[in-house]
Amino acid sequence: MTTHRRMFVGLILLGIAANWLLLAGPKQLLGIDTGNAGVFLLIAVAWLSLIAISRLPLGNVDRDISPGEWRAWIGCGFAAAILAYSLLHAAAFQAPSLWQNPDANRVGRNIAMLVIAWFVLLSVLQTRWRRGVEEDERDRAIACRAVEWARISLVVYIVGIAVLFSFSPNERLTWAPPPMIGHLLIVGLIVSSLVEYAVTALAYRRDRV
Repeated sequence: MTTHRRMFVGLILLGIAANWLLLAGPKQLLGIDTGNAGVFLLIAVAWLSLIAISRLPLGNVDRDISPGEWRAWIGCGFAAAILAYSLLHAAAFQAPSLWQNPDANRVGRNIAMLVIAWFVLLSVLQTRWRRGVEEDERDRAIACRAVEWARISLVVYIVGIAVLFSFSPNERLTWAPPPMIGHLLIVGLIVSSLVEYAVTALAYRRDRV
């Protein structure tokens, strides 16, 4: 097994462990908050992947995969992880207030850290292609289609939430205090981003097949 392949397999295993800690692990393991551990490990995997990519010759990495496709797949991974974490821990936002809700604060902090790591990683990757042409007509066409799908998904999501709250009796909405409503709106933005990146990534992949 080559060095690059061993490194790739190692990063996959670390990524699986990070997602298990983040999404399916116990609340604490050996006295450590598994949610926080999963976030830090996932960020570490992202940065190690960035270092590995930066050490490869440009021709080996960028011959078939354009910068737009790199951004799309990275965005898909982060958006999917954030969405899954947000949904699995949505119950933390059922308290009437966030000020005295440590669980909601912890979940919100982890989501914020993932979002920050995502954007920092993308900004650092920009330096890889700064000397070349990053975008052409095909990239712009794919981006337009992806944005349109993302907008449609956001509209459908918001309309669905509005219909749910408008036609549900009050006694059936006890699960949705203001913090939960705010969380649902954030989830809508994450869903829209995931759709945009997924459509972009699949469009590039379809063009390469």
